[in-house]
Amino acid sequence: MSQPLTLLVLAAGLGSRFGGFKQIAPVGPNGEVILDYSIFDALRAGFDRVVMVIRPELEQPLREHFAEFLTPDLQVDFVFQEMTDLPEGFSVPEDRKKPWGTSHAVLAGRKVISGPFGVINADDFYGEDSYRVLADNLRTLPLNTQCLVGFNLLKTLSPNGTVSRGLCQVDAAGNLSDVVELTKIEPDGAGGAQALDSGTPVPLNPNDVVSMNMWGFGAEVLDDLWRLFSDFLADNIGNPKAEFYIPTAVDVLIKEGKATCRVRPSGSPWFGITYPEDKAETVASIQALVNAGKYPSHLR
Repeated sequence: MSQPLTLLVLAAGLGSRFGGFKQIAPVGPNGEVILDYSIFDALRAGFDRVVMVIRPELEQPLREHFAEFLTPDLQVDFVFQEMTDLPEGFSVPEDRKKPWGTSHAVLAGRKVISGPFGVINADDFYGEDSYRVLADNLRTLPLNTQCLVGFNLLKTLSPNGTVSRGLCQVDAAGNLSDVVELTKIEPDGAGGAQALDSGTPVPLNPNDVVSMNMWGFGAEVLDDLWRLFSDFLADNIGNPKAEFYIPTAVDVLIKEGKATCRVRPSGSPWFGITYPEDKAETVASIQALVNAGKYPSHLR
């Protein structure tokens, strides 16, 4: 009998570019949020449980929302991403205002996760096929093997500003060989993409595979992430803007020879909300899927 599958949802982001709690921004025809569709897709792909990584002020709004939109027998656990959750010997600097990043958010679930788990962002719409790919791979992951559901770079950009993406290199066997977190990617105005992280535009291949933080892990990765988080803090504790990203941690584990990561493409369209202007397009995209019969007009 296969182990139960947990979906770990990263929902503790500040939403600074959106200007509010985009985790609960309504986008469906009856007030559904992106996360409602994510959980709907995950359940029909075979996930059994949801763990939400949040900030304390989001717990009550999310509980109230889920009571209306999700089936009552679904197990949903809430854990907090707290800046004070640090390895021994470290403390939060006075000028630190933002969370420690997505790898640290994953670590927030370490006390309640004991088996294979998927990771998603709360504000990204990944589509039904993506969850089936993720679930199918999680059921067959050997020890120290991971899975990334990859997306086409050009199809994940916003016309309204820069976005963060993990730029991936995939070897002939379909495994991740290198991943670099870029935090300022935008369309180049000529049908391609460019990165602005260095201050000077760097052209990117628009057909490259990128990470949208849809990962599959075995529980053993949590010990590795805690170790790498300690290394990250040793190098970056004095930088108030440094973040411990999942792609960065996975890249280190691959180069250490301690992990292999399968890359599997999704056949579903991706869309999400980074800026307020992205919401209208997301609403229209979901309505089109409802009209096509991909989702019921009322999820519950």
